[in-house]
Amino acid sequence: MATAAQWIEGARPRTLPNAIAPVIAGTGAAAAYDAVNWPKAVLALLVSLALIIGVNFANDYSDGIRGTDEVRVGPVRLVGQKLAAPKQVRTAAFISMGIGAALGLLLALLTAWWLVLVGAACLAGAWFYTGGNKPYGYRGLGEVSVFVFFGLVAVLGTEYVQAERLSWVGLGMAVAVGSFSCAVLVANNLRDIPTDTESGKVTLAVKLGDPRTRALYLALVAAPFVISIALIAKTPWALAGLVAVPFAVRAAAPVRTGGSGPKLIPTLRDTGLAMLVWALATALALGFGS
Repeated sequence: MATAAQWIEGARPRTLPNAIAPVIAGTGAAAAYDAVNWPKAVLALLVSLALIIGVNFANDYSDGIRGTDEVRVGPVRLVGQKLAAPKQVRTAAFISMGIGAALGLLLALLTAWWLVLVGAACLAGAWFYTGGNKPYGYRGLGEVSVFVFFGLVAVLGTEYVQAERLSWVGLGMAVAVGSFSCAVLVANNLRDIPTDTESGKVTLAVKLGDPRTRALYLALVAAPFVISIALIAKTPWALAGLVAVPFAVRAAAPVRTGGSGPKLIPTLRDTGLAMLVWALATALALGFGS
């Protein structure tokens, strides 16, 4: 039976920046137009956190019952390492997603009914990433999904529920955060190319191969800083996002220098940290500089 610490590790807390940064970025976009609504921002954050924890447990369950998590370099796999029964992990996924769905419904009722459809799409995307008969995460589409849901949907959705409008600033923030989120997944899948290839899990990294996956990661990590320069059109203070450059450089070092296996684990942490720093610095800049 898994311990409390193993359940926490199984929820993959290192991925939480992927849930927090989009809400910060979306709130920053709303702040750029003096439209911050803090209660809705908090609700959006809770929805995002519940969904990513649900996704992580769902992935643990689906990968575990397929046997693709039996040999892994990285965080605890509750099912793959036989620390918890598959049914328990699936229940944890459903509970987390259910909490996210309930809070998301409340947010939709306070804003616009059609957001319910967006929420339903998010839940479907969360489950069928590795679940179902034909999981799209096994077909090289995981990065696209992360960009859409943790970039475009999460950031623009957060902006919309507060400002009840979308803006080019929000779109820029969404592309930047989506790029960072994709980079986290790309680094994860780069690390797992050998084991994924052996188990038949065809990720984008498996399709691209090691050298091109590394090039993709570096391009994704650079993209948000191009967005920082573009956001000067809204306020020169947007260059504050460049404070995240040292974190991004540190994150990219193992990828750039050919690191593999356990050497890539710090890249996941540091990419998430760079994303958080970029989102917070840029959001503050938009709020105070507009």
